[in-house]
Amino acid sequence: MTEPREQSESMNNLEKDQILSTESQNETQEVVSEEVNVVEPTPVEKPVQEAPAAEEQPAPEPAEQPEPVAEEPAAPQETKPDLAGKSKSELVDMMREAATRPIEDVKDEVQAIKAAFFALRREEIAKEREDFLANGNEEADFTPKEDNDENNLKELLNVLKERRTEYNAAQEANREANLEKKRQIIALINEIANDPDNINRQFNRVKQLQQDFKDAGEVPATADTEVWKEFQRATERFYDVLKMNKELRDYDFKKNLELKQQLCEEAEALDEETDIVSAFRKLQELHNNWREIGPVAKELREELWARFKAASSAINKKYQTFFEDRKSKEKENADAKTELCEKIEQITTDNLKTYAQWDEVTKQIIALQEDWKKLGYASRKANAALFARFRKSCDDFFAKKAEFYKSMKEELSNNLAKKIDLCERAEALKDSTEWKEATDKFVELQKEWKTIGPVVKKHSDAVWKRFIAACDHFFEEKKKQNVNVHAVEHDNLKAKKEIITTLKETIEGAAEDAAQKVRELMDRWQEIGHVPFKEKDKIYAQYRELIDKAFDTLNMRGSRPRGEGGSPRGPRQSGNDRGLSERDRLVRTYEQRMSELKTFENNMGFLTANTKSGNSLVQEMERRIARLKEEIAELEQKIKELDNA
Repeated sequence: MTEPREQSESMNNLEKDQILSTESQNETQEVVSEEVNVVEPTPVEKPVQEAPAAEEQPAPEPAEQPEPVAEEPAAPQETKPDLAGKSKSELVDMMREAATRPIEDVKDEVQAIKAAFFALRREEIAKEREDFLANGNEEADFTPKEDNDENNLKELLNVLKERRTEYNAAQEANREANLEKKRQIIALINEIANDPDNINRQFNRVKQLQQDFKDAGEVPATADTEVWKEFQRATERFYDVLKMNKELRDYDFKKNLELKQQLCEEAEALDEETDIVSAFRKLQELHNNWREIGPVAKELREELWARFKAASSAINKKYQTFFEDRKSKEKENADAKTELCEKIEQITTDNLKTYAQWDEVTKQIIALQEDWKKLGYASRKANAALFARFRKSCDDFFAKKAEFYKSMKEELSNNLAKKIDLCERAEALKDSTEWKEATDKFVELQKEWKTIGPVVKKHSDAVWKRFIAACDHFFEEKKKQNVNVHAVEHDNLKAKKEIITTLKETIEGAAEDAAQKVRELMDRWQEIGHVPFKEKDKIYAQYRELIDKAFDTLNMRGSRPRGEGGSPRGPRQSGNDRGLSERDRLVRTYEQRMSELKTFENNMGFLTANTKSGNSLVQEMERRIARLKEEIAELEQKIKELDNA
């Protein structure tokens, strides 16, 4: 399952590893050998009959004697090859060499080589898929590249399969031949038993025939039990009619007794085995050996068989319990996997509209995949169905996620183009000295920026830093300009205060050239620029009062000085006219300050402490807003006073 994109996000590694692993196992089983399934034991016991004493009449043996327990063919001992670090071509060469050896000797080696090869092949395919998806392709369009090593390996596996088929056919033919040979031996023993006159001379021949029967090899499984029963009956019939030396018979019984007692001890020792499957297989070998050993004295047969049967029953019971426990565990795993399937099926993608929402649900999917990995196998049939169900839900989710990302790709690209355009416009404007006009344009750019949606994450920070850098540059320059303006205004205020002081001294001194000095001071006043707004009216009121006094005291003729707003103030202007003119000036100034306040408050929404000079700009803007509010309050008060007057 892998997984975020996520972990491509999906499950994809888990799903494909399991699928490839299953395919690899199926191919191995099909081509190299037939899997020997462990069948739960249902032991059917077969009577093991032994020859009675020559002088005793044959009697039917106890019904509880065992049927031969199903045996598994003993596999030849193979040395597992060292496959660590082998490349695919080296593994193919090893497989080619193995194909030259006897098929019955290379089963495990072929399986190990094939498993190692397909593990490497799966890694290559996973890398190809990752590169394919990284290039923006759809997973459904992915097709692994053809691999020559894989083709060579499959050709070798086909050769091995044909050889295995031929080998199995030869083995089956050999079993049929062995069956015919054993039946001939049985016929010969029956023939000897039918000739009681010469039976004593045939003892050694019968012993040889028994050995020949034992050495004849395997027969078809369907005939194994029956031919063994026929052999036992023929042998017992021979011993029943045999008139042989009692000492010889007793010696044979004694030898068989020792061998069977040893088998009983080995069977009882199996109860200490921790690996019950291994113990069960060893028990099958002991049963085969028991069948091959001849009879013991009749009075010991039942007791000896009861001992061997008891040891066998203990192992069979453990073996049965082992499979029952495994079935129970498989059922628990099946229930747990069903629950995971239900959980993942309940996850809906209908309301997922953002990357964050998709990532959150992706984490849930990956967590469920991890839980799946921790569970063991269910039964073979149920496990395949549950995995297909779980994988389908994962595939559906990641397919929808890929579709969402594809639909968002174009939108993100368009948003990036729009933001880059804003960056270029801001950069073109950042060096402007038209402070009012440029400020309004920057405010509009910032508002437009807010209306544009997100961009790809890898470009988001860069484009934002580019835009805010242009804004910072402009407002830093504007701040410097404002600082210079304030310094000049304070210098102007100082100069005008000096003129007021000089005016007072000149008027009070009333020298002959006082009028001329007053006019010179008036000219100097007009040359001085603006003063801080809060001091403007106050300083001008002092100046105007002194000038009026000078004109009256020093008998100066001509026009009086113009007001700050530029309107002429003549001697014939009435008090009411002067009040209206002053009110109009105050109203215009009030409207101007209100407009500036609105602009500054809008800018505050875009200047944050995250920018390069955000803190200083914000503090400066706050100070200017506070000063504007104070000026507006003063203007409102003055307008109100004029209205009351």
